[in-house]
Amino acid sequence: MLDTRARRVVQPLFEQMATLLKKMGLSANQVTIISGIIGASTGFFVYNDMTGIAILLLWLSGALDVVDGTMARREKTTPIGTILDLVLDRIVELSVLIGIALRFPETQVVILLLVASFVIGMTMFLAIGAVSENYGFKSFQYQPGLVERTEGFLFLTAMLLFPSAIIWIAILFLIAELYTVGERFYQASKVLR
Repeated sequence: MLDTRARRVVQPLFEQMATLLKKMGLSANQVTIISGIIGASTGFFVYNDMTGIAILLLWLSGALDVVDGTMARREKTTPIGTILDLVLDRIVELSVLIGIALRFPETQVVILLLVASFVIGMTMFLAIGAVSENYGFKSFQYQPGLVERTEGFLFLTAMLLFPSAIIWIAILFLIAELYTVGERFYQASKVLR
């Protein structure tokens, strides 16, 4: 929701970052890989109780993820760039969740359910994208929903900041994720009849 609604407000900052990284000689795919490596490392810091570093790296990874898309749209999006972006985004999210599950074993059941909701949500997202004509500025049909990447990062950050409430935050995240799946299915069923 925030990614879709607040994008125009923060996009000028990402445009400037994209220009800077391009001047440094980086391509969109290189920024995607850097973002993925930074984000994938968060699980290590979560597991080792380095919460501040984990949160910083998570959000840096997220910012670079937006910048790589900005760069790609300036150049020309490529199928391999789209694949890299989608896969590395999931690796980043899974890294944090695995770090949490290993650091706080009592959360493992709810984290497993949350991961399952991610699989269902991503399957829905990709299935709708595959059968829909693309009218947007991204390289595939992007269907907005209640939980987009920023909301996911906010939930993950809250889980890291408030470890005693991880299970309850994860349950809220799970409910919001499942609502988003239903919301996307409902929207698609109206358009794709």
